[in-house]
Amino acid sequence: MERLATTPFGGARMRADIFSLQAAIARRQQVLKKGEGNDDSGSADKWQLLRALTEARDAYGLSDRTLCVLEALTSFHGERVLDGRDPIIVFPSNTELSLRARGMSPATLRRHLALLVEAGLIMRRDSANGKRFCRRDDNGAVESAFGFDLAPLALLAAEIHAHAETARARAKAMQALRMEITLHLRDIAKTIQAALMEQRSGQWTDLADRLAALSGRISRAADMDGLKMRRDALLSLRNQVENTYLESLSEQEMSASESDFERHIQDSNIEYKSESMAPEKSTAKIVPDERQAVAETQDMQLSLKQFLQACPDLSAYNRDTIRSWNDVAHTADFVRGMLGISQEAWGKARRAMGDLGAAVTVAAILQRGTDIRSPGGYLRDLTGKAEAGRFSVYPMIRALGGEGRSGNILQ
Repeated sequence: MERLATTPFGGARMRADIFSLQAAIARRQQVLKKGEGNDDSGSADKWQLLRALTEARDAYGLSDRTLCVLEALTSFHGERVLDGRDPIIVFPSNTELSLRARGMSPATLRRHLALLVEAGLIMRRDSANGKRFCRRDDNGAVESAFGFDLAPLALLAAEIHAHAETARARAKAMQALRMEITLHLRDIAKTIQAALMEQRSGQWTDLADRLAALSGRISRAADMDGLKMRRDALLSLRNQVENTYLESLSEQEMSASESDFERHIQDSNIEYKSESMAPEKSTAKIVPDERQAVAETQDMQLSLKQFLQACPDLSAYNRDTIRSWNDVAHTADFVRGMLGISQEAWGKARRAMGDLGAAVTVAAILQRGTDIRSPGGYLRDLTGKAEAGRFSVYPMIRALGGEGRSGNILQ
């Protein structure tokens, strides 16, 4: 009777792949029953298996709706574990199966069931009249059943989990590629923006056009090869943009950069008093005029605690907790590069506002985020106001602390 039930009911014809699958399943079940399956038990937790199959669905050409039908079918098996050593036949009516498949129409159900059969995840066990049912003995145990056999799904558990692991690794690699592409786009755009604001020599318009051609939203359907090609093109463009920018720097700017680098590496013992804006003396001569620093301190009337409350975003760019004005100065120096503020603009701001005034201003610009379209140009404007005596740090920080948030606060 079991052999007669292997052919499909009605107009569906017997195919070689169906016969081959049934023969392979029968051989596999015999091996497992003899205990010759080594580490393969032929059984699996159905919910874990469905989750893995969801991750590996591309390997089997399954859609989310096809998986929904398979989940509905497995829900008719009372046990949590699918044991593929014997047939696992479920026999729901079309009405009940439709309800568990979120109200799917009969025609759509038939289409997705056929896809599951073609994928080799289930087998049909059709009765003589094509109906799904079971026969029970006098004790209520199932003697024979006709419907869908879930044993192939259980026997494919190891393969499905392997495909799921591959899919997870691929998804992780694609996520890393997407992040790399985003970072390249941001860094190239900010470098070109800084060069245009500073009127640097170079083919910046052509470079901007090339960037525009590589920009745009990264499609969710993009494949690995497409992402790699875009990443490589952006990496090549980034190298050209950065080299062009470096070539545009004057000897004075280059020597200033090297001097600043030497100071950061060799003389990092710059200290500021914890609650006073007056910096201590240091061999690095961060503050060129001590009287200017004292005047700046009196003008700011600002404690470190007040500053950190008004500009909390700066702390995210320091490896440790900001505990001193020295930390503020060094962190602001790091952040200004990320904001696209050139060394030249930074130097002018420090001379006009004082080192701490410039650091606090950069922190405020960072805190404003996307409200300021060009941080470098904005700092240059504030520097000009500071040189004319029309800029004060304390009102700016007070506004960030909650007063006058609307409008342009850095006046």
